[in-house]
Amino acid sequence: MSEGRRYHMGDLPGRLIREARDLLEEGGRKPFNLRALAARSGITAASMYHHFASKTALLAELAALGFGEMRRALESADRTAVAGGRLRAWATGYFAYARHEPAMFALMFEPEIAEQPQVAEARAAALAVLHRIVEEVAIAQGRVDAPLRHITLAVWAAAHGAADLAPSTPEGDELIDDVIAGLEALFRPLGS
Repeated sequence: MSEGRRYHMGDLPGRLIREARDLLEEGGRKPFNLRALAARSGITAASMYHHFASKTALLAELAALGFGEMRRALESADRTAVAGGRLRAWATGYFAYARHEPAMFALMFEPEIAEQPQVAEARAAALAVLHRIVEEVAIAQGRVDAPLRHITLAVWAAAHGAADLAPSTPEGDELIDDVIAGLEALFRPLGS
């Protein structure tokens, strides 16, 4: 097969996403550019536009992939949670994903990328895992009138804040334990 037709072989969009992820992990978002990605993938920069309309479109696909990975990790954390520890398992899973995938995590919440439809949809699917857990925990506690949406957002914001703060604080990984303890105290039924 001629070199000019080689890029049509295999899953080029998938390869571009994998290579984009590697570039992102190696250098972060600032030095990321399509020319470097094309060269690394063995194609011309113009060829990329056959598969992605723009750099933003490619990065949005990558961010949506990240939210899919996060959602599966959170579902797994919930399945293996000890009795009474579902919110802790979710928050710990969220924090662990952020710590193990810092470049991907940063991309997932970058404003220009986060507003893309496929990213918003993938983020909503990941957040739905937490909402389901909050709802089931509230029902098990007999708190059927609890403001579930507000609790869900508060838990998410606390876990996200801990994940964002951890790299720049001396507490680092211990920060999530303190945040979880605070969340558990807030979520504990009154009088217990």
